[in-house]
Amino acid sequence: MQQGQFKKIGAVMILSAAFAAFGAHAQDKKPNVVVIGTGGTIAGAGASSVNTAAYQSAVVPVDKIIAAVPEVAKIANVRGEQIFQIGSESFNDERLLKLGKRVSELLKQSDVDGIVITHGTDTIEETAYFLNLVLKSEKPVVVVGSMRPGTALGADGALNLYDAVLVAGSKEAAGKGTLVVMNDEIHSGRDVTKSNSFKVETFRSPYGPLGYVVENKLTFYRLPARPHTTQTEFDIDQISSLPRVDIAYNYGNVSRAAYDAFVNAGAKAIIHDGTGNGSVAEQIVPVLQEVRGKGVQVIRATRTGSGVVIRNGEQPDDKYDWVVTDDQNAQKARILAELALTKTNDSKELQKIMWKY
Repeated sequence: MQQGQFKKIGAVMILSAAFAAFGAHAQDKKPNVVVIGTGGTIAGAGASSVNTAAYQSAVVPVDKIIAAVPEVAKIANVRGEQIFQIGSESFNDERLLKLGKRVSELLKQSDVDGIVITHGTDTIEETAYFLNLVLKSEKPVVVVGSMRPGTALGADGALNLYDAVLVAGSKEAAGKGTLVVMNDEIHSGRDVTKSNSFKVETFRSPYGPLGYVVENKLTFYRLPARPHTTQTEFDIDQISSLPRVDIAYNYGNVSRAAYDAFVNAGAKAIIHDGTGNGSVAEQIVPVLQEVRGKGVQVIRATRTGSGVVIRNGEQPDDKYDWVVTDDQNAQKARILAELALTKTNDSKELQKIMWKY
């Protein structure tokens, strides 16, 4: 073999080695995403493929959920971690704190680029809002669930998980707070709420989604306007417990029973989930005055599901020393009130916080 041929063969071998190294490097460049399992419908199973609403939730471990979507391996280096295996209706403050602290730990690791949390849909909006307020990182955190178990015809969990991993591993999602990805949409954890008991398009935000995931591509169209994550005064690493805040739902013929029970149980604040613009029935006005007189904060919200509760509108809030929620529904107002009460018990400062976030 002539010397020129040896040189050509050597050059080809060098190029082949270079391409192999480049391919390995590209593989290493995939984002590292941790998927934390908490249970919910996305971890559920039904007796038959036509059971889309009747099924047992929180029975499939997170590793099996990930394994059922092998396509995620093409877009990220994914590993699973099971922290709970519950229906999200069983989330409580202790579990919120445990989840938040674990997510915070993971976000501090240099080998973690993003977090996905599989979660039941019933309280997904509360967990997402909590994390949106307390995490101190700009790395993407995505909460995801499904409305149908993986055993059902038309199951939505697999694509939702794929989209969530795609968003969590993207640089475009950084710095936008905690997100909820469902049904091809990217929502802010602050705004999103569950609006239907069984439809896959149940999650809605009053101002629309932040963006969409379509054909393996995410696009954002708007940004969160309210402070979140690194911009808030709440730090999950500094919170060991949350004060009790309860919600009193209002209706025609409402009585004082719930308010008295919550006060006796040690509530530090009560969200008055009122009709209309946070209205207060005539028989409940003196009850709320009593509640406030005992040092318990009174926060007016609306049961309508959307809209702004106007201060000094339906009621003279200044006179009674009450607080209003701005545009947050009662369940999200409860989350914010709990965090706010770790900072202050002054009603004027609480009002500023309710308006701020």
